[in-house]
Amino acid sequence: MNGKDIVSYNYEELIRELESLGEKAYRGRQIYAWLHEKGADSFEEMTNLPKKLRERLSGAYEIARMETVARQISKTDPTEKFLFELSDGNRIESVLMRYRYGNSVCVSSQAGCRMGCKFCASTIDGLERNLAPSEMLRQIYQIQKITGERVSNVVVMGTGEPLDNYDNFVKFVRMLSDEHGLHISQRNITASTCGIVPAMRRLAQEGLQITLALSLHGSTQEKRKRLMPVANRYELGEVMEACDYYFGKTGRRMTFEYSLVADVNDTDADAEELSGLLKNRNCHLNLIPVNPVKERGLKRPDSKKVYEFENKLEKNGINVTIRRERGSDIDGACGQLRRRYAVRKRETGDEIICND
Repeated sequence: MNGKDIVSYNYEELIRELESLGEKAYRGRQIYAWLHEKGADSFEEMTNLPKKLRERLSGAYEIARMETVARQISKTDPTEKFLFELSDGNRIESVLMRYRYGNSVCVSSQAGCRMGCKFCASTIDGLERNLAPSEMLRQIYQIQKITGERVSNVVVMGTGEPLDNYDNFVKFVRMLSDEHGLHISQRNITASTCGIVPAMRRLAQEGLQITLALSLHGSTQEKRKRLMPVANRYELGEVMEACDYYFGKTGRRMTFEYSLVADVNDTDADAEELSGLLKNRNCHLNLIPVNPVKERGLKRPDSKKVYEFENKLEKNGINVTIRRERGSDIDGACGQLRRRYAVRKRETGDEIICND
């Protein structure tokens, strides 16, 4: 970006910025509304601003570019997947999921990811860079503009590890929930982490009311290390202590994510060990039959195995559900559409062809 990233200014920062230009505070409020309520893509759209001010803004600031490269619409459920191109050419994914209680958007927090989880396509090419608060916010704004539908819930479970982009992620949450923007309740925001312990503890002290979801995926330290390189740095015991700390500080029930991988973590012994790990904790467990990524070679268990695993956990008193599969016909798993686009572009030079 050539100019200052104006969409990443929070409400107070933007007002101070306009005052530093010699403008009245109400101009900052007007601009903030254009950016964060109406989702303006350019200063020219801000018709209640004087032309000279619009020209001045255009010369010094930028509204982060976000072009829609691909839009896939599921034929099996009310889910859509978007591939956006950023101002530097990086591409990120976002997913819109419609439920009876409202629309939920899954956003990315990084372009690529360096966590290396074995079941995830997002990590294959590593981390390109962190996303700015503006780039996280504008995924939601663009989807609202494209569909004409209001978003009421946000999950930060797309490409990237949000706690590896800590400051930008926290600012994004505060701006998303701010009364001057979309004003989405923090209780309707969920973020997933693979377990970066110091950042989890720091997040617990931010005074936020978001739900934290831990990507667990293994019932013991050794089994977790098979799937998640981050486990080589943080022992399972200290990760669980950080989860307890988060609950103690925020009062927000933890969610645990467990990707079921055939012949890796789906045995009776795994179910017993997992029950022992989560018993007596105020939490909810999501079982996720793994969505195969061809580069990884992992397989999902059959449906019977998944339900048997769930039943064993329920009998042990664990609050568990099998996550409903969404968007299986549109590269529904994290990173798949971005990866498919990159491979096709590299091999053929062609744009990916998607239904839209």
